[in-house]
Amino acid sequence: MHADEVMQLFERVGAVRHGHFELSSGRHSSTYVQCALVLQYPESAEKLGRALAEKFKGVQIDCVASPALGGVLVGHEVARGLGVRAVFVERDISGRMALRRGFAFQPNERVLVVEDVWTTGGSTRETIGVVEQAGGLAVAAGALIDRSGNRLELNVPTKALIDLDIPSYEAFECPLCRSGQEIAKPGSHFVRSER
Repeated sequence: MHADEVMQLFERVGAVRHGHFELSSGRHSSTYVQCALVLQYPESAEKLGRALAEKFKGVQIDCVASPALGGVLVGHEVARGLGVRAVFVERDISGRMALRRGFAFQPNERVLVVEDVWTTGGSTRETIGVVEQAGGLAVAAGALIDRSGNRLELNVPTKALIDLDIPSYEAFECPLCRSGQEIAKPGSHFVRSER
């Protein structure tokens, strides 16, 4: 898939939103990409997953791991494209990413970590940490969209379907906050269930 085809998929379903948003990373932006609106269509999810999987052909990968919630569908479809299993990590009661639900890695199992959107790479970095703490070996990372502005530091090779130049700001430097514009928090990172 070419970058323009990917953007057409996102724009067709209204997944590229404009306003004032607090991202899962805590940064603020005037643009939010809601991947779930594209991934709700199995045909689109499969197409995007296969395209991202194609970028890792030639890399030995035994498993795909993703951070919940945003990376789960992407990870599943990339794993399908690679012909390997998919697992996910999720926040535990303390708010830290953890491997749960009986998922485990074989010692030095080669793992591709996959996410929907990178801004700071925080969730991917946390997932890599969980993989390695559980005995796996993170060999690469991928995302549908990289909006980090080439500032991503993950210590593994990275590839994304598209790079988007979308500015984001720390809250204290956000021009939208200064103008008094109301903020929305659309990411799943902000939704916590009481247990």
